[in-house]
Amino acid sequence: MDLRQLKYFIGVVEAGSFTKAAAQLNVAQSALSLHVRQMEEEFGTQLLVRDRTGVTLTAAGTKLMRHARSILRQVNLAEEELTSKVKSPSGEVTIGIPSGAARVMVAELLSLAQERFPKVSLKIIEGMSGLIDEWMTSGRFNLAILYKTVESPDTSTLLAREEFCLVAPPNQPPFENTVRLSDLHAYPLAVPMRVNNVRRSVADVVAQHGCTLDVRFEVDSLSTINSMVMDGKAYSILTPSAIQREVSLGQVRMVRIVDPVITRSIVLAVNPRDERSVEVAAIRALVPEVAKKLTRDGKWPAILPGGEPALHK
Repeated sequence: MDLRQLKYFIGVVEAGSFTKAAAQLNVAQSALSLHVRQMEEEFGTQLLVRDRTGVTLTAAGTKLMRHARSILRQVNLAEEELTSKVKSPSGEVTIGIPSGAARVMVAELLSLAQERFPKVSLKIIEGMSGLIDEWMTSGRFNLAILYKTVESPDTSTLLAREEFCLVAPPNQPPFENTVRLSDLHAYPLAVPMRVNNVRRSVADVVAQHGCTLDVRFEVDSLSTINSMVMDGKAYSILTPSAIQREVSLGQVRMVRIVDPVITRSIVLAVNPRDERSVEVAAIRALVPEVAKKLTRDGKWPAILPGGEPALHK
């Protein structure tokens, strides 16, 4: 038995005959008769009494009619609900965002999500990149923004690329706009723990070029690292998104690292179990739009996929 057979059965009963039902359903009368016979064979009982005036229900047919109407009503409700959800997603979406990216993205993402998808409850979990990686791996989030140092063959969506820079206290060297990788050893650093993506990204490049770093403090708190640099207690190596506010206020200085430049990719990952979720898909499509807008407006000093640079104000 399938839904089509139930619809045909109801159609025959409501029309009162196979002939009228065939005309109303635009189905051959022989096909309707065949479907009803198949149902009677499957149930092992007669459902309709056929005579010259039409059809009448047997006791079994009456029971089936009641269930058939209930089943089709539930199916219609499900179709309406699912169709409505596609047009207007609803539900809860949790997204993990590293502290640096959160500083530039969260306000715009929440604002645009509320405007486009008012029925979606968007929950933001902020943390250092190492923790976000771990929590995403354990399935804690629907979506996560992650940092990658190399292109990976997974299904992540590339949002942008950032360059690392030396973060210096105000009025302290180096006074140039750039600093060579080989000269970084001269600056006492406060950096995230070794498990942090930022730390690994820089350490890998430094090791490849035979250079050294003077790591004095390991701190898994972006605000604490920034405070230490502002107070002149240390330098750090971060990306512009993590210090843009402090740079604009003159609290720290940003010095580009060159020879070579150290870059990382910012990607959006989705939990495999949520690939078909309507509400997750809605936010998943929104995040790259937010990244592009922020970068083009000069609010996020990054490079978009395809090499489009930020618009620096």
